[in-house]
Amino acid sequence: MTVEPARSARPLSASAPRATADRTGGPAAGPWQPPGGRAAWTAWSIGASVYVLAVIHRTSLGVAGLDAADRFGIGASALSTFSILQVLVYAAMQIPVGVLVDRFGPRKVLLLGVLLLSTGQLAFAFSDAFGPALASRAVLGCGDAMTFISVLRIAARWFPAAKNPLVAQLTGLAGMSGNLVTTVVLAQALHSEGWTPTFTAIALLGIGVFALVVLFLRESPEGTAPAAAPAAAAAGRPRPAVRRQVRDAWQEPGTRLGLWIHFTTQFPGNAFGLLWGLPYLVQAQGMTRTEAGGLLTLLVLANMSFGFLFGRLLSRTSRARMPIVLTTIGVTSLLWAVTLAWPEGHPPLWLLVSIILVMGSNGPASLVGLDYARARNPVERLGTASGIVNMGGFIGTMITLFGIGVLLDTLTPAGAGAYSASAFRWAFCWQYVPMAVGTVMILRLRRRLAAEAVQGF
Repeated sequence: MTVEPARSARPLSASAPRATADRTGGPAAGPWQPPGGRAAWTAWSIGASVYVLAVIHRTSLGVAGLDAADRFGIGASALSTFSILQVLVYAAMQIPVGVLVDRFGPRKVLLLGVLLLSTGQLAFAFSDAFGPALASRAVLGCGDAMTFISVLRIAARWFPAAKNPLVAQLTGLAGMSGNLVTTVVLAQALHSEGWTPTFTAIALLGIGVFALVVLFLRESPEGTAPAAAPAAAAAGRPRPAVRRQVRDAWQEPGTRLGLWIHFTTQFPGNAFGLLWGLPYLVQAQGMTRTEAGGLLTLLVLANMSFGFLFGRLLSRTSRARMPIVLTTIGVTSLLWAVTLAWPEGHPPLWLLVSIILVMGSNGPASLVGLDYARARNPVERLGTASGIVNMGGFIGTMITLFGIGVLLDTLTPAGAGAYSASAFRWAFCWQYVPMAVGTVMILRLRRRLAAEAVQGF
């Protein structure tokens, strides 16, 4: 493997164009710095509103899982297919979306994402059969995939590099407000208004968000190269081929470390919040839907709190990155072990509250992976590298959703009206398979980066 000493010795910031660095290793000649300030927060807020909308669409099935099972006459495996397909499409689209953001800019990609989100949700609202409903969730997943990376790219063009970790966490926190809308508003609307009116109303929210982006979003400050034009093109160098751009991003160890961090930290809370949390609390723990919805709301609030805390820590020092990741993995694994080992599979309320609070740290910890990729890749391939990292958690979520669904059906007698606490307990043990694989890969790549630092790369 050939190493570029000038690049590796001092990782390039996502906020400064690569063309400003002296390729001979000398000092940069007047690097441009993003301005920050009120205009930056305005641009970020508009982009983040699209991500909030995407999270509302993404998590809408989390409170409608039991309704969907009744509407389409399906079991746990088929029900999990909804979320699995949506997440699969999301993960598969990450690299293409990253390339699109690098080539055409985040504004155009966000607009396409809103159109796909609204179209998919509207089709889902009127679906009365499993096949069409499944296809609509795939369209929705495609639109969802176009939002988060685009918002991060806007932030990288508007904010100084030191603020990027905080802004990334705030983006995740903003997304959790969409999850809060789902658990509080959508759950109540499904009960009072029914399936089609509720999902139609969600789909129509896209009209206002689309207009907001068209009329007010500026993806980069005035007087700078547009975010769609990479620094290489601005300096007169040809754009790299897509295959080379993806290859170069993947060969960077920081990108791969970011992917495995995202993979390992995100999926427990994601799988619980997206699909299996409500059935587990209602069918296995005997809660009412209102009580279960309250605990899912607690998951969202915990996620928002940890997002703010981690953002503050990471904006002060990058040394907090790996301790946050390993602590999150360790505490999540430990509390799930205690919960699943509890006699008869009925842990007390305080333990359920504890594991839900801890899972609230999963999403914010996964964003540390994006910080590793941002610090180790030049700006012209930042979208591509972020796309690779962002695949991780959703691949882990997909594996977990499918594994739990298959085990629930396998452990439940045919004709049973609900899944037992015992079935849920053994099915949730599946989480330790992806968690073990991810942890091994994180430790392996961490040692590689440490070795490179010692060698002066």
